[in-house]
Amino acid sequence: MEKEEKSSNTEALSIEPGPVKGGQIHEYGHISAHTTDHDSWQQVALMLVTSFNCGYILSFSNLMLVPLGWTWGIICLIVVGLFTAYANWLLAGFHFIHGQRFIRYRDLMGFLYGREMYYLTWVFQYLTLLLGNMGFILLGGRALKEINSEFSDSPLRLQYFIIITGVTYFIFASLVPTMSAMRSWLVTSFILTFSYIIILLVVLVKDGKSNKNRDYDIRGSKVDKVFNGFGAISAIIVCNTSGLLLEIQSTLRKPAVKNMRKALHMQYSVGLLVYYGVSIVGYWAYGSTVSEYLPKELSGPKWVKVLINSAVFLQSIISQHMFVAPIHEMLDTKFLKLDESMHSRENIKRRCSLRALLFSVNTFVTAAFPFMGDFVNLFGSFTLIPITFMFPSMIFIKVKGKTARIENKVWHWTNIVLFSLLAVVTTISAVRLIINNVRAYHFFADT
Repeated sequence: MEKEEKSSNTEALSIEPGPVKGGQIHEYGHISAHTTDHDSWQQVALMLVTSFNCGYILSFSNLMLVPLGWTWGIICLIVVGLFTAYANWLLAGFHFIHGQRFIRYRDLMGFLYGREMYYLTWVFQYLTLLLGNMGFILLGGRALKEINSEFSDSPLRLQYFIIITGVTYFIFASLVPTMSAMRSWLVTSFILTFSYIIILLVVLVKDGKSNKNRDYDIRGSKVDKVFNGFGAISAIIVCNTSGLLLEIQSTLRKPAVKNMRKALHMQYSVGLLVYYGVSIVGYWAYGSTVSEYLPKELSGPKWVKVLINSAVFLQSIISQHMFVAPIHEMLDTKFLKLDESMHSRENIKRRCSLRALLFSVNTFVTAAFPFMGDFVNLFGSFTLIPITFMFPSMIFIKVKGKTARIENKVWHWTNIVLFSLLAVVTTISAVRLIINNVRAYHFFADT
């Protein structure tokens, strides 16, 4: 039974009952301050396509293809893309179990595997979202600094632009309180996204044709190549998944499973084609020396770089909101007055205070550790691999293990074992990269 109080001016409060046992609501019952069962699949598909084609893609040529080269790079892009699409398709089918709807990943894992898995999933998800948000803040700061460098021979330190980005994200999060409320901004995000991508591709092709000295050699010792290769796999996983599928799916109107899979089909066709395309063309244009932020490499008039970086910054304001919305939802549900409107005076005051605290901490940490590649590799390895690949197979075994055919159980157990090993190796690679960068840079480095 779902209850939703709708108003033209306010976001509804949603109450989702958990699985009922013996006539009592189970401890994993759901009460949410944010809207559920409301959005169309087209809205969610557009949100996924634009959010995954955010400014992060400007670093993927360097992070994904430089350590792997053409052959292994293309193989890994295809294999990881297909497997991530499958894993998310599988997880979308468990949004309902025995007729009960789970609007949060941690609630589903807690119901099936107990309180320890509830908290483990919570930690993995929120580490992913927090680190991802720091990466967005750094991305926005980089874009602003690139704009400033076009007009000044001595641009301001990166940290100033990181602060500006954090404040801008806070303002947007305060004005657009929920994921569903993004709907009026998605057209703007679409225009910004494909404007900068089209201009970027034109310049990349032009630069690639004129760049006769590029090479695609994989540099470093054998040990470096191995660890960097696993780091690249982490980056490929990051560009394909978010770790918050059930939270996104909760916003969809029924049939939620069918609608989520329609949205995923759009993400892993149109969306994937774009961010893979930019990554491949960027690597082709500049080779193994491609920058970790593509606009640094671009030739052409000043207005091209300014326009691309401006679009990246503005688009990141919208796209980052999807990835941090589950944190807002958790804080709003815990601290807002659920018997009042989302836009009541008291709830606005509390909401702004919560978001101010969140973005203040994230902005400070980002300013202290401005290493974009580390953010991508770390949350791609330590957290996203388990919640994207391992946990859906664990859910399958728990829910359907008694009736599933033996080959299905073997398949899912194999996934659990292999991806557990991959998570360990890629995490070691990410930590190794962080240690190397800590040695190379100091706190609050102007990178």
